[in-house]
Amino acid sequence: MIIDCHGHYTTAPEALAKWRDRQIAAIGSPSHRPSPSELHISDDELRESIESNQLAKMRERGSDLTIFSPRASFMAHHIGGLEESSAWAAICNELIYRVTTLFPGEFIGAAMLPQSPGVDTRTCLDELNRCIEEYGFVGVNLNPDPSGGHWTSPPLSNSYWFPIYERMVELDIPAMVHVSTSCNDAFHTTGAHYLNADTTAFMQCLTADLFKDFPTLRFVIPHGGGAVPYHWGRFRGLAQALNKPLLDEHLLNNIFFDTCVYHQPGIDLLTRVIPVKNVLFASEMIGAVRGIDPETGFSFDDTKRYIEAADLSATERELIFEGNARRVYPKLDTALKARGL
Repeated sequence: MIIDCHGHYTTAPEALAKWRDRQIAAIGSPSHRPSPSELHISDDELRESIESNQLAKMRERGSDLTIFSPRASFMAHHIGGLEESSAWAAICNELIYRVTTLFPGEFIGAAMLPQSPGVDTRTCLDELNRCIEEYGFVGVNLNPDPSGGHWTSPPLSNSYWFPIYERMVELDIPAMVHVSTSCNDAFHTTGAHYLNADTTAFMQCLTADLFKDFPTLRFVIPHGGGAVPYHWGRFRGLAQALNKPLLDEHLLNNIFFDTCVYHQPGIDLLTRVIPVKNVLFASEMIGAVRGIDPETGFSFDDTKRYIEAADLSATERELIFEGNARRVYPKLDTALKARGL
């Protein structure tokens, strides 16, 4: 199989955004707050939004299954407070669940958490439990910066995050460490904030001993790890200066990277620098970069082509395309085995 570990519902019907606009407009005016029951999206609308977009591209490009989560830039945890985030996360996750029931062979869910800046992370646990235990999701997205580009939260190594980690470990699920929209004009959302966050998350883990406390905790750092592969020597040197173990031992039993890197030299570097066992196939297609690369004539986010062209053995490609995802997402592996796959 070819498993894409990074897909977002970027093509959700327009009614979802309109409901969100009403919710935002009603912040501070509880009597005007829209009810979740006021959002009406039919199964036919969901089918159309998927069949003509993500599913069409999966079939065209040759991938089989996508781990699917709410649109990252729509999470916007900085907007409103816990009440707004809780309602919004529940609505977005329910839509993902509905997609997975309409297309059970092609999509399996990952949850958005109802994070809110400065709020106790225990408030995320009910939604996390619901998505994993009732919806059959296989992972979560964890936003290390719910403030939207202002970085007011403690680093990922801080005990602030431990309630989420403890439940992740109990459920045996990973988190993709993925920020949302930047409301800081200094950081373009997809071109700077996302990649900054990937690098920052890795460095926060490098400087701490988080995985001594949580030896089975697993993070997927998207977008090829931001600056990590390019500056691997810097990170190795910093770890040495901080008297940390070698990075293979210190981080690479717990941190993994996806292949949302949109050119061949980037993938070549990623797969040369990072051990293949730590690389998961992903495209984030219909996402940040949707155009055709004039140098190749193919879509930038058609990442399967890059893996096929990389200097990898057949065994290494199989790990990237399927084996690593099944290992990092055990509930995915269980679900596939239940289908005889």
